[in-house]
Amino acid sequence: MTERNGRPAPIPLTVLTGFLGAGKTTLLNRLLQDPALADTVVIVNEFGEIGLDHLLVETVDEDMILLGAGCLCCTVRGDLIAALEDLLKKRDNDRIKAFRRVVIETTGLADPAPILHALIAHPYLSMRFRLQGVVTVVDAVNGASTLDEHTEAVRQAAVADILVMTKRDLSGAEPELLASRLRQLNPGARLEEPDVAAETLLGGFFGLDAKSADVREWLGAEDAARDHHHDGHGHHHHDVNRHDAAIRAFHLVSDTPVPRPAFEMFLDLIRSAHGPKLLRLKGLVAMADDPERPVVVHGVQHVVHAPVTLEAWPDADRRSRLVLIVRDLDPAFVERIWDAFLGRPRIDGPDAAALSANPLAIPNG
Repeated sequence: MTERNGRPAPIPLTVLTGFLGAGKTTLLNRLLQDPALADTVVIVNEFGEIGLDHLLVETVDEDMILLGAGCLCCTVRGDLIAALEDLLKKRDNDRIKAFRRVVIETTGLADPAPILHALIAHPYLSMRFRLQGVVTVVDAVNGASTLDEHTEAVRQAAVADILVMTKRDLSGAEPELLASRLRQLNPGARLEEPDVAAETLLGGFFGLDAKSADVREWLGAEDAARDHHHDGHGHHHHDVNRHDAAIRAFHLVSDTPVPRPAFEMFLDLIRSAHGPKLLRLKGLVAMADDPERPVVVHGVQHVVHAPVTLEAWPDADRRSRLVLIVRDLDPAFVERIWDAFLGRPRIDGPDAAALSANPLAIPNG
């Protein structure tokens, strides 16, 4: 499949993450038996970790096997980027069958943000792959204590598009408390059960072809609007659990189309000055020069993926909506910068006057 410019259409890629013992290996093992994953490459650390003996059909090479459901499974011997480049070379040279999707399972201790950053920032891979979403597995039995004790687990939950809660049957009434905490930590993510179909889990959010019907769900706008309040400026405030206080999720909204230069300057400023603190950014923006065709943006840390222009709005809501998940960064400060670039500075806070006069006058912190 190719795009209008003659380049190969980018391949959708999903990151599957979750802390040690959360159950992502069990989930992955079940997904690999689903016929919906035919023509999928799954990248794991070691074959033995997911118990594939009963599914093994043939060995393609020392790092790759072909499974009964039609999936290719390969291991990462070294750098993930090198593994993805090697996959593309084999695909392009017909050394392996063409695949239509990639799933990467991270290690339990991995912070997914650097992985997402690498995929988006790489000049070649960012053209050949399109990040479709992050699926994070959370253990209902030990999830709360894991979030308390391990910042990696908090980050895994914070950047997720879909949260899968496992072991509910072993945890009594606690899953509802954990679910509430996860919704506070990441209000835009969708909560799913571990027995959900593979297509729902891996294809239920921002799609490769940027179909407008997918974008609203990917953005999480409907759930966020229902479960949380907005203030008079259209900002989205959110109180987090005390253990997760370093990470905040909030929305920026504009009722009127946004001038493209102002939006690009806003993104440049946030990612250059505070990139390491920007765990995830995704949004749907009405540009003033083409308001009927909204632009989809998403990024990780100081890298933003090439925007995708939709042919139409997904629904009657024409507002620009950005969802940001940040660490150790005051949402009110980001909101003031957003307001300043849109020409509506708020006169509150010690740096408001400076921002009104010059949006580039960024205080430290």
